[in-house]
Amino acid sequence: MVLINGKSADTVSVSDRGLQYGDGVFETIAYRDGVPEFLEQHLTRLLNGCQSLHINFGQVDFLRAELEDVFNAISSESAVIKITVTRGMGSRGYFSDNSAIPTRIIATYSYPIYPENYQSDGVILRFCEQTLSVNRRLAGIKHLNRLEQVLARNEWSDPAIAEGVMSDDEGSVIEGTMSNIFVVADNVLVTPLISQAGIAGVIRAQIIQIATRSGITVEERALSREQLAQAAEVFVCNSIIGVWPVTRITTTIYSVGFITQFIQKSLSELKK
Repeated sequence: MVLINGKSADTVSVSDRGLQYGDGVFETIAYRDGVPEFLEQHLTRLLNGCQSLHINFGQVDFLRAELEDVFNAISSESAVIKITVTRGMGSRGYFSDNSAIPTRIIATYSYPIYPENYQSDGVILRFCEQTLSVNRRLAGIKHLNRLEQVLARNEWSDPAIAEGVMSDDEGSVIEGTMSNIFVVADNVLVTPLISQAGIAGVIRAQIIQIATRSGITVEERALSREQLAQAAEVFVCNSIIGVWPVTRITTTIYSVGFITQFIQKSLSELKK
């Protein structure tokens, strides 16, 4: 199912700035057991992204109504819902006077099937050669420019490797190609800073809140590969996979530890 500006369609204009320049933002929402998980958090991030990019998106009420139509159409099925907002149509060239009406797209996809043991037994990761560009202006925003992630994900085809670790141009670990990353070191939960690169994940924010409320010390700071190798526990997360424990990155072995399991359980029990 695809809705473009509220109408069933599957194409956008060749002059749409989302197509021409990646000029827009998107959200990927898990729909499970009849519930769009963390919907308000996703919509808040979507609107914050539009504001940061100066996209004049005043169609929130339309978007919410269209989402309700989508929820009713898919009923109780599990699905992935992707919301995309572009700056809209414009003439050739980078300049936009912001008078364009934004394009809003809602698309549904089948829920991906991952091995069940990823949640319990953990996954294997690798380091990516492709880096993330340092850009304070775009850091944290889930914008449409995902070419770095595309290049990174296509570095491997081994089905035994579930995810790749991406670093910035200065060598600091930032995130996975599709996930945020956490490590446990000296009983402190550490996640990389995203002030210069990376995405401010919705599940990342939930995990930070869970840990803080539970008395677990959380630090957002620079993380080197050496520090990652010395961690006691590592896990990755996003809205679709939840939390995957990491048991190996290249040759470094990790255990599925207490804090990882606690975060998994607490996240599953949250009202979404």
